[in-house]
Amino acid sequence: MQTEFSRALGIEVPLICGAMYPCSNPELVAAVSEAGGIGIVQPLSLSYVHGYEFRAGLQYIRRLTDKPIGVNLIIERSSGKYLESVQRWLDIALEEQVPLLVTALGNPRWVVERAAPAGVTVYHDVTTRKWADKALDGGVDGFICVNNRAGGHAGNLSSQQLLDELQPLGKPLICAGGIGGPDGYAAAMRAGYAGVQLGTRFIATRECSVHDDYKQAILQAGEDDIVLSEKISGVPVSLIGTPTIRRMGLHAGPLAKWLLRGRRSRHWMRTFYSLQSIWKLKRASLQGTGYRDIFQAGKSVEGITRIEGAGDIVREFSAALD
Repeated sequence: MQTEFSRALGIEVPLICGAMYPCSNPELVAAVSEAGGIGIVQPLSLSYVHGYEFRAGLQYIRRLTDKPIGVNLIIERSSGKYLESVQRWLDIALEEQVPLLVTALGNPRWVVERAAPAGVTVYHDVTTRKWADKALDGGVDGFICVNNRAGGHAGNLSSQQLLDELQPLGKPLICAGGIGGPDGYAAAMRAGYAGVQLGTRFIATRECSVHDDYKQAILQAGEDDIVLSEKISGVPVSLIGTPTIRRMGLHAGPLAKWLLRGRRSRHWMRTFYSLQSIWKLKRASLQGTGYRDIFQAGKSVEGITRIEGAGDIVREFSAALD
C-alpha cells in the first residue's frame, strides 16, 4: 500500500520506527529501513547511549542499509549549547543526504528553510490542532500525530480525534501511539492515516540493544500498567508502572509545579528533570533491573507477546494491508 508519505520517501511500507531515547541503536534503525519501512535516528541516543559521533553513526547505519532513514530534531527553545548541537546535527544530516527530518517541541520553520532547498521532507510531532497550525505555517510536509496511547510524551487525544482535527489541513498524517500488532496498523491505515509510527513494539525486537529486562517488562505489561509521570521531563511521560516508578511518585511537588507554570522557569525545571532522567534512562536500558526498573513504553504493550526481528515485524504489518 503506497501513500503520499511512502511515495515521497521512496519506501515500500508506510511504517516508521520512531526515534526513542535511549532505545534507538543503529542496528535497529537500519533493520527497519532495510525491511522497507523507515527508521529514525535519535541523536542523543546515537551518541550518548551508543557511543557514536553523530556523523560516524549515520555513516555506520549507511553501511548496514542503503535504504532511506530519518533524523529526529527536538527544537524546543533551550540552552544555547543544546541549540548549537541541534544546528550541527541538522548540518550533518543534510550533508549526509538524510531524506526525512522529524521535528518536535518547537517552531520548525527554520528547519524547513534549511531542508526544503535540499529536497528533504520534514514532518512535525503534534498532539493538537493548535500546534499543527503553527507547524503548518512553518511549511512542514506532514504531521506525526501523537495520541493518548503513545509511549514517551503522549498526547491527550485519541487517534480518531487527531485524525478528525487534522485531516482538514490537507497534509499526510502519521498515527503514533497504541499500535502493537498488524490489525491495529491496518485499522489506522483504513481510517485515513498515511502511515503509522511504532516505538514500543520495536523495543521488543532482537535488533534493539536494550537489556532483556526491559524487553521482558514490555511482554509482561498490559495497558493498565502504563502510567504517566511528570518526573522524567516535567511533562507527562508514559512508563511502565514498576515498583521504582511507584516509589518515585508520578507528580511534581508543589515548588516544581509552580516553577513549571512560569514562562521562563518552566524551561529551567524541565532541564533539571531531563538532566537527571537522561542518565537514569540510559543506565536502566543498559543494565535493566540490576540498576532500576525505569522503562518507557506506551499502551501498545497490550498487544506485544513475543520478541521478534524488526524486519519480520515490518513484513508482518505490511502483509496486513494485502
